[in-house]
Amino acid sequence: MTAHPAGQAAGGGTVPDWDGTPTETIAQAHQRSEAYGLRRYEAPDYGQAAAGELRDGIAHSQSLYTHALPVMETLYDQIVNTHSMVMLTDASGLILHSLGDDDFLQKADKVALRAGAVWSEESKGTNAIGTALAEGRPTLVHAGDHFLQANQFLTCSCAPIVDPYGRTAGALDVSGDHRGFHKHTMALVRMSAQMIENQLFGNAFQDMVCVHFHSRQEFLGTIVEGLAAFTPGGRFLSANRSGQFQLGLSLGALQVHTFPSLFGVAMSELFDALRAAHGGALALRLPSGVKVWARVQYKRSEAVSGARLATDPAAAGVATAVSEVPPAMPRRLAPAVPQAAEGLAGLDTGDAQMHAVIGKLRKVIGREVPVMILGETGTGKELLARAIHADSPNRQGPFVAVNCASIPETLIESELFGYEEGAFTGARKKGGVGKMLLANGGTLFLDEIGDMPLHLQARLLRALQERAVTPLGSSKVIQVSFCLVCATNRNLREEVAAGRFREDLYYRLNGLVVRLPALRDRTDLAAIATRLLAQDRTPACPERLGEGVMRMFGSYHWPGNIRQLGNLLNTARLMAAGEDEIDESHLPDDFLEDWQERQARAGQAVAAGPGGLAAQPAAPAFGLPSAAATSAAPAAPAAPAATPTRLAEVEALATVAAVRAHGGNISAAAKALGISRNTVYRKIGEAARLLQPGGADPGTDPGSGGGPDA
Repeated sequence: MTAHPAGQAAGGGTVPDWDGTPTETIAQAHQRSEAYGLRRYEAPDYGQAAAGELRDGIAHSQSLYTHALPVMETLYDQIVNTHSMVMLTDASGLILHSLGDDDFLQKADKVALRAGAVWSEESKGTNAIGTALAEGRPTLVHAGDHFLQANQFLTCSCAPIVDPYGRTAGALDVSGDHRGFHKHTMALVRMSAQMIENQLFGNAFQDMVCVHFHSRQEFLGTIVEGLAAFTPGGRFLSANRSGQFQLGLSLGALQVHTFPSLFGVAMSELFDALRAAHGGALALRLPSGVKVWARVQYKRSEAVSGARLATDPAAAGVATAVSEVPPAMPRRLAPAVPQAAEGLAGLDTGDAQMHAVIGKLRKVIGREVPVMILGETGTGKELLARAIHADSPNRQGPFVAVNCASIPETLIESELFGYEEGAFTGARKKGGVGKMLLANGGTLFLDEIGDMPLHLQARLLRALQERAVTPLGSSKVIQVSFCLVCATNRNLREEVAAGRFREDLYYRLNGLVVRLPALRDRTDLAAIATRLLAQDRTPACPERLGEGVMRMFGSYHWPGNIRQLGNLLNTARLMAAGEDEIDESHLPDDFLEDWQERQARAGQAVAAGPGGLAAQPAAPAFGLPSAAATSAAPAAPAAPAATPTRLAEVEALATVAAVRAHGGNISAAAKALGISRNTVYRKIGEAARLLQPGGADPGTDPGSGGGPDA
């Protein structure tokens, strides 16, 4: 691709140095926009599909929608707090689902960038969604490249999504304020779209032998692996884009081939080789002579197992896709997924707060007490729920997670309770099994329960009280039994008081309530980081953090908590490929900028000089009552006798300044500095010793000083 000359967008917008959409592509899109009768300065069509049309659109693209939602959440985690949003559309440009930063969603809503709006070129002129669908390839439209002036505050990166038959199924887009443009956004979008395509591929055929292959063995199981599907007899069914590229043939040209003509061996020889390989990778050769490594999965559709039918007659009409291998053929191992398979013990990594939470949970597991997990976003609520499941008597049953905030209000009822055939427009034949029924015998995890629509809370309450589910469009009552775990980052008491959450449901869910501590308040940061690094042993990537990185991590406020740390480490690990350890140069720029800004603000507090500290009122214990001064915190140190020269001295004095600035509120100062309250107390003690005549060097005794934990 070529960038716009001199960094100018086709419509006059200035773009950073990036390999953008070719100028001729934008020009052609503008010509199409004019041919549709659009004018640059006219108001766009802000019309939105009716609720029924959106519901029908989602139902028509149900497979795409189901597989895309978790990928969208992961993608959003990568771009959170960048004034952006993630959107999924169908092939016509109808936005099926979106999620993003609250501040940007308000701006986006003004130009109908929301679920139910159509962003085809015919409707909105040149834009990333419409142009990517028209061109059939990833498209970035920046600022003035948009045809309509009203949309030129946007930068949008979009990649089409194709189904296993090569047809465009929809598109994945990230849109944001053009001033916050990031060159890596398009790469993230393309990778995410490829993940969705691979998942669609894996669930497209009911009876197939799927070959996962790549010329480099370490790439098996990643999004860049080739996928090719065959009938058990060897007839070619389909291949994903990476598979077509490696085979050197288009999807149409591959239709005349068989497994032997593409990989050089008969199906019977393949199964014999698999038995000898004991589940390991096989060496195969393509028609081009290139050697590839392959793993094989045999997938077929069966009725529900007899054992389940015996215990759950309601499941008799439910067909499920079961991945298994023919007799004597080894099962393909699934890629490792980070989860708390070892139970609660695996989460007890040295933090006293987490240890207390785990101790409480162990006393109620298996006793039919619902668990409510509170905590900021990214603190690991689902990870804790999975650990509870792993330690419960239901561990052999399924773990079913439902994000009540990510499912559209029009579909959440059918998702939870299931539906019969014909229950609503677009309903699948034979109906659908609800999450509550799928969780029967296992654990149901209702994440973001505080976002559940009010009118559905009554149905949920009744289902939980009666331990029974009635699918939409049915009069049949199905008994269910599962361990219930809920989570939210909302204050449900406030939601109840405001009338947004039913009081009776609140008390039904309010069995044991535990709160996960924010990462900035935990003392086991090093253990968590080490654990996250060990979860993905990518070849040639280091598994050790440098001392400088750990010091930066210890002074950071972690607004995204463990999720943010995990994503940051994933990026840093790849940036440090071939190195012995991860150092500061491997960390993402946005993290470094945020960390540096916070350090600069802390330095400015100290830069006011000794007079800045001495000018504050000399109240004992930073505004605390005198009686509590000696027991709660050390007295306010006087002005320093000399300019601080050591990093520890600067940190100690910056902490004092922060506590004074917050009127003696230790918790507020700790939050502003991104450190724990214990650290604040310790730094105050260090500052007190520094400012005493002949005081000890604060760097020599970092563990002493400071009051008790408040």
